[in-house]
Amino acid sequence: MDAKGVLEFAKKNNAKILDLRFIDVPGIWQHVSYPIGELDEKSFKEGFGFDASSIRGWASIHESDMLLMPDPETAFIDPFRDTPTLVMIGDATDPPSQKPYHRDPRHVAKRAEAYLDSTGLADQAFFGAEAEFFIFDSIRFDQAPQHGFYYIDSDEGRWNSGREENNLGYRPRYKEGYFPVPPADHFQDLRSEMVLKMMQIGMDVECHHHEVATAGQAEIDLRFDTLLKSADSMMKYKYVIKNTAYQYGKTVTFMPKPIFSDNGSGMHTHQSLWKKGKPLFAGDGYAGLSQMALWYAGGLLKHARALSAIIAPGTNSYKRLVPGYEAPVNLAYSKRNRSAAVRIPVYSTPAD
Repeated sequence: MDAKGVLEFAKKNNAKILDLRFIDVPGIWQHVSYPIGELDEKSFKEGFGFDASSIRGWASIHESDMLLMPDPETAFIDPFRDTPTLVMIGDATDPPSQKPYHRDPRHVAKRAEAYLDSTGLADQAFFGAEAEFFIFDSIRFDQAPQHGFYYIDSDEGRWNSGREENNLGYRPRYKEGYFPVPPADHFQDLRSEMVLKMMQIGMDVECHHHEVATAGQAEIDLRFDTLLKSADSMMKYKYVIKNTAYQYGKTVTFMPKPIFSDNGSGMHTHQSLWKKGKPLFAGDGYAGLSQMALWYAGGLLKHARALSAIIAPGTNSYKRLVPGYEAPVNLAYSKRNRSAAVRIPVYSTPAD
């Protein structure tokens, strides 16, 4: 969709508000909204001004004036807002130089894709993320001078098996939540609604299912795509899941280890390199992999300490690393990527 197509799309859907979104360094979607009349074809070249000084990890106060340049290919109608709202993701741009802001995560992704192409090693990199999450009925937490606590509850949690009121049973036992049918799987309809909302805004969903843990652990799988598109889709993914759960009176967390003595959540990420339409990770080496795939995995291991600042930034990330509970690195053929792939676990999905 180009600029003209976006304007026609907005008119067709009777959009009243433009919502521009961007990502901060920790990985949280931020947004600013405008009356739809502020959007015209010039907006895609001139952008929208905003103050970036309060965005974590971004600019200082004396350099905070920036522009958001709408990306027309990201346009969709927000399925959750009462007022018809056109959403686009914007690229942060420095006004004087008109160059992309170097700390904008989308720009980092674009630079990475451009660098790969410049090496001649491959012309495409595909990523397929599998973000796991919990669906809870309530959460309470506090830290004060005289106390500190957290309290999580889920009707599906095995610990509620002895509850006196409103108890019909049908709860997955600890570490036995993988693929039970309803009624043991309490959230089939809710996950299906999440999937339909994702498809409504143009996301390509492969499947959904209950995960291993009790208390509503779930997974919805998206089809692999390029780095930038997969990253954009993950932000949409979390937005849709959290808002759908909220409409159902539930709450969702992507934190790695919210429950003691049961499986935590991770984000396996299938990765593969391609050149001229051919997969470069397929071969006759270990697990059907090429030497390039093995070197690629070795590179991830070599830089594991640096990567941990991104993929496992919090204390809770390491509480997930318990023998018998964590997910391993897999090097194998992947049907999801139509080729051999490297599958690595991320122990903390970005910015819960």
